[in-house]
Amino acid sequence: MSDDSKTDTLIEELTLDESAILDEILSEFGESRRRFIGQTSTAILSALVLEFIAKRNALGGTPAVSLGSAAAEENAVTVALRVNGLAKNVTVDSRVTLLDALRERLAITGPKKGCDHGQCGACTVIVDGRRVLSCLTLTAQCEGKEVTTVEGLASGNTLHPMQTAFVKHDGFQCGFCTPGQICSAVALMQEAKNGEVSYVTNDVVQKTRSIQLTDEEIKERMSGNLCRCGAYQNIVAAIREVHSGRPVDPMTGRFESSTGGQHETV
Repeated sequence: MSDDSKTDTLIEELTLDESAILDEILSEFGESRRRFIGQTSTAILSALVLEFIAKRNALGGTPAVSLGSAAAEENAVTVALRVNGLAKNVTVDSRVTLLDALRERLAITGPKKGCDHGQCGACTVIVDGRRVLSCLTLTAQCEGKEVTTVEGLASGNTLHPMQTAFVKHDGFQCGFCTPGQICSAVALMQEAKNGEVSYVTNDVVQKTRSIQLTDEEIKERMSGNLCRCGAYQNIVAAIREVHSGRPVDPMTGRFESSTGGQHETV
């Protein structure tokens, strides 16, 4: 088979979508489709087209023709929500999770995809003041809601007190679980303030009373957030300091007195 015949065969094997996108790619380099195809193969062409689509989507662009447009339109929903104080409208497949929408559509990469099964807590975000596992929450469920990720906790250049405490007490090592840990810690502070009991709460009758977070309470309430580096004691110390409003010595884990001495933790 001649080179021209091979080229004609390759051109015929391209779908209309692939041909349109390939022309868009080559137009940036002043290359003709026939000349380019004559020097390549169908497999390489398909891979190039798919890579181009992925990069355009990652940058927020929309290719002229999307190979998955038909499937996407079939289940598409447009969700209006607020993310870290900003109004957002995102059109996604009705089955897309909040985690994927945040990371892949809104470029908010604080929430991490760890297990993707709701078991590690790395994807924890705050929705309307409640901590949720974003890998198990559909984007469509968040219509009209306020979503806060670790990026939205700080006020300008001023860190949230919980973020500052995590830095002080070295509550992270590799940092992968840290966004979920901090969001969970911030939300549990409000839970305790509301008097919401946990499995280890002794007095479950006075539900309207703010609950004092002991180390045992903190560990129980944070048990859904796993740390592969094992920085649990540091995390507990950070949360205890913010909750109590009293400085905790990073070396001993004990409260510091106003005179410089130390008291045992409660």
